Parts: sequence; C-alpha cells; structure tokens
Amino acid sequence: MDAGHDVSPLDTATKQFVAARPRLFGIAYRMLGSAVEAEDVCQDTWVRWQNADRTNVVEPVAFLTTVATRLAINTAQSARVRREAYVGPWLPEPIDTGADPQVGAERTEAVEMAVLLLLEKLNPVERAAYVLREAFDYPYRELADILETSEANTRQLVSRARKHLATERRERVSRDEHQRLLKVFLTAAQTGDLKSLEQVLAADVVSYSDGGGVRGASRIPVVGLPHVSRYLVAFAPRFWPEADIRWVEANGRPAVLVRSGGNAVALLTVDVSAEGIDRIMWVMNPAKLAPYMASLDN
Repeated sequence: MDAGHDVSPLDTATKQFVAARPRLFGIAYRMLGSAVEAEDVCQDTWVRWQNADRTNVVEPVAFLTTVATRLAINTAQSARVRREAYVGPWLPEPIDTGADPQVGAERTEAVEMAVLLLLEKLNPVERAAYVLREAFDYPYRELADILETSEANTRQLVSRARKHLATERRERVSRDEHQRLLKVFLTAAQTGDLKSLEQVLAADVVSYSDGGGVRGASRIPVVGLPHVSRYLVAFAPRFWPEADIRWVEANGRPAVLVRSGGNAVALLTVDVSAEGIDRIMWVMNPAKLAPYMASLDN
C-alpha cells in the first residue's frame, strides 16, 4: 500500500502551517511588539487555515502570510486604543533572539526594541508594509496584494516608514561598541558615577521605564542628559545593592537581566549611536518579563 494515500488533507494542512509558522510569528511580532499578541495572531491564522477551502489555494505560504498580516493589522488598530490607557511608558515585549536571531525573517530587521518602539508611531498599514519589505524582502507587487492596495501606494507606504525611522534614529554603532557602552553604562549606573554617565549618554537621551503600573517605575519618560544622569544616580542606592546581574540577548542586542530575591525585576536594553546612548529602556512589567524568562529557561 502507498503510505502517501494515508495522509489526510488536515495532516497536509498542519505540515504547511507548521513550516510557515516562524514567518507568521515574525511578521506579527514586528507589527505588534508583543509576543503574546503575535501568538494569538498565529492561532487565529491556524483556525482560518483549517476552515478555508484549501483546494483552491495554490501557494499556502502566501495565503497564510496574507491572513496573518491582515489579522495583525486589525489587532494593531485595537492595540492602539488599549495602549492609550496604559499606565506609564509602553515598551515592546522583549523576546529571546539567542536561539533564532532572525525570528523567522530573511533579515534581522525591525526586531530591535528601539525600532519597534519607533514603529508604534506608524499606522498599522504603514508598519505592515515596512515589516514585509524590510524584514522579509517581499516584492512590492506581492505587498500590494497582501495589503489590498496598488503597487504605487505600497511603495509610498514603505518610503514614508523609512523616512520616519531615518528622522527619529541616528546611525547605529557596531555590536561590539554597543556592548562596550552598555557595560560602561551599567557600571556607572550601579555605582552612581555621575561623571561616567555623562560621558556615555547622548545629550538628548531618553529613559523609558515600563512597569505597567505594577512596579515602582517612573510613569513618564525622563528626557535629556542632566535629568537622566541625575535620575540614575538618585535611584542607584535603592535599586542595585540587592540586584543580581545576568548578561542576555534580547531583540538581537546585548541586554542585562536584573533579578532580586530570585525574581526578575527588569530587563535593561539601550539604543546606541555615535552620539552615545540615545535611549535607555527598562522593561519592568511582570507580564512582559514572564514570557521572556520562560524562553530563557527553555
């Protein structure tokens, strides 16, 4: 008997979905900045795929990508409303990219914390166009089909997104320089060394603390070198003495996991240019730290 005849249509559909799932998650995560919401998009895509008339689907990956992208756009639209009521600064949910640096993409693009934060300022369709083009290298013709618009409009969407990021973000430094400055910053922050902090921070540095109203994080961004450096010096005696430090990777960049009493209390990441550290991002919300910690443990 030919074993191939025993393969059911659902088995085939399952294999096709599993093969495409890393890409679907990568798209949804970049569009939403949330691993939890990206997982929901993947699950909803699977349900749609199960219920679809698959006999008419010529390219399963294209079908699944289209469904996931449109679901992510809808989720992003509702997420904007929820985030307007978020307590304090909102930061993307970090992911462990140590195991999969590309997170399902052809390129390691649009996955850094700072980029995801800037992409929040785009509308969901612009963000989808940018993610699919820059991270997954989709041709404009396919992008137009996925987004149900013209090819010319798709080019404009990507162009606007690129200009936005170029305006908001300076040219990055190498990974080695990034890690060096983060190490210097960490030591200075732990010891309350004001002079060293002033040497590594950019003049217009911004510090974001995302506690989600749960932890005692600053509920407004701290802006500018004088304010940020003094803020860091002020809370150093309360924050660091009981802390355990672990170097990790988050969103394709070196990061620092801070624990106290065996519990994760913060994930520290920075964005660095030739000017110094531009953005300091403290993810302190337990709901965002828990999935990251589970990934590290696995």
